[in-house]
Amino acid sequence: MSHTELVQDLCTFLDESPSPWHGADSARRRLEAAGYIRLQETEHWHFAAGKYYVMRGGSAIVAFRIPASPVHGWKIALAHSDSPSWRVKGLDGQPAAGYTRLPVEGYGGMIRYSWLDRPLGLAGRAVVRRGDVIETRLVNLAEDLLIIPSLAIHMQRDVNTGHNFNPAVDLQPLYGPEGALPLRSLLAQRLDVAPDDLLAADLNLVPRQKAVRLGPEGEYLAAPRIDDLECAWATLLGFLSGPEDSPAAWCLLDHEEVGSGSRQGAQSDFVQAVLTRAILAQGGDAQHAAQAVAGSFALSADNAHARHPNFPEVSDKAANVVLNGGVVLKYAASQKYTTDGLTGAVFTELMRRADIPVQVYTNRADQPGGSTLGNLLTHTMCIPMVDIGAAQLAMHSAVETTGAKDAAYLAEACKAFYCSDLHCVREGVYSLTGETAAPDDVQVYRSPEPPQAPAPVADEEATRTFDRPAPAPEAAPEQAPAGPKLDEFDTPIFFQ
Repeated sequence: MSHTELVQDLCTFLDESPSPWHGADSARRRLEAAGYIRLQETEHWHFAAGKYYVMRGGSAIVAFRIPASPVHGWKIALAHSDSPSWRVKGLDGQPAAGYTRLPVEGYGGMIRYSWLDRPLGLAGRAVVRRGDVIETRLVNLAEDLLIIPSLAIHMQRDVNTGHNFNPAVDLQPLYGPEGALPLRSLLAQRLDVAPDDLLAADLNLVPRQKAVRLGPEGEYLAAPRIDDLECAWATLLGFLSGPEDSPAAWCLLDHEEVGSGSRQGAQSDFVQAVLTRAILAQGGDAQHAAQAVAGSFALSADNAHARHPNFPEVSDKAANVVLNGGVVLKYAASQKYTTDGLTGAVFTELMRRADIPVQVYTNRADQPGGSTLGNLLTHTMCIPMVDIGAAQLAMHSAVETTGAKDAAYLAEACKAFYCSDLHCVREGVYSLTGETAAPDDVQVYRSPEPPQAPAPVADEEATRTFDRPAPAPEAAPEQAPAGPKLDEFDTPIFFQ
């Protein structure tokens, strides 16, 4: 696809993914169109090779392809399906001063005021009863249904000098007049079920704005949920572009914005369990699964902060990240980002060979910065990794801004990663050509022989025999098989 076609495809993915469940479903459709087969965790797996995916919680996916030959390492990319929003707490509404409000609770760390005075819809999933079966269904009320109205400036004269928003008071959305059709009844109509059969729902407020191009020549892109659906889209494109005989995985995880501590989050066993079972399903064992993890390399993909045109001083002067400047490689001494010298060098070299620009992001020394998927995944699965993303402004706002060129750069970077011949030779040594042996010029350090103790000087008086008869010679001991002495060793240490 051309750069223009890539950006348009991203806009389509953003618009059709108003909730984490819709984002996972959008990815599912693309995977199945590419021939991937769904597996259930509740079933026994057995296969020689193939392309598969697993869903958990309806909002997370691990997709993988596995060749018939043994897997010595996976190429993996991680992104997340969720974004900061407001989560609906009930389906029956709440009377308030002649109106009906919809009770909501904040999900993730958002810029609260950005949700004021804009048309909002609802999206997520509903839980319905169908006879003796309880099942989930996607819900997208893509209409101008709600609004969170501001209090007029005449009634809060200090609003432009700083206002501390109370979510329980300032940020509850207006649903309709008192006595309006309950949300439960509205949802039941749209789902074609009886209200009593609508058992529960997981619903988010959704900004009604579509993804749009900005700038005199469309240089920028503004949309809700750019963080992190842009990375989800780019990594998925890269994964689907890779060769089918190369072991690889793509992971879309949920609940990153609230700590990843769920069964479909980065701190769960989801990724580790799926990839281990894939090895076992081929007839491998725990040894093979551990070897594959040790030989893997991962991209933790979540967007990065660009330098703000109105607030350049809040960014690190050592890292001038700008929109349309290229893929962002993120470092943090705290290890909240997983990139280190080795993994960063590997990724940068892959991008250099693919002619894709790279920018480096670091936090200001007096700001802790955020964290993302990679360092949380290491709680269950330790893989050499880099943290990457596209530069953006207004992260965690209801509508965010990124560079149109960066969307294409990120998609091409993920494709270059999945199509590369990157191979872990051994701990700390990587080949970019698929070689399994260390290059000839790798230095090998050999421990020196321990120094020999000097022979003792004989004492003539102590060794005098005084004419005693010499003892009979003892029989020579039986010779032991030749082999190295206990104090002899050669320890190879590879310098990169």
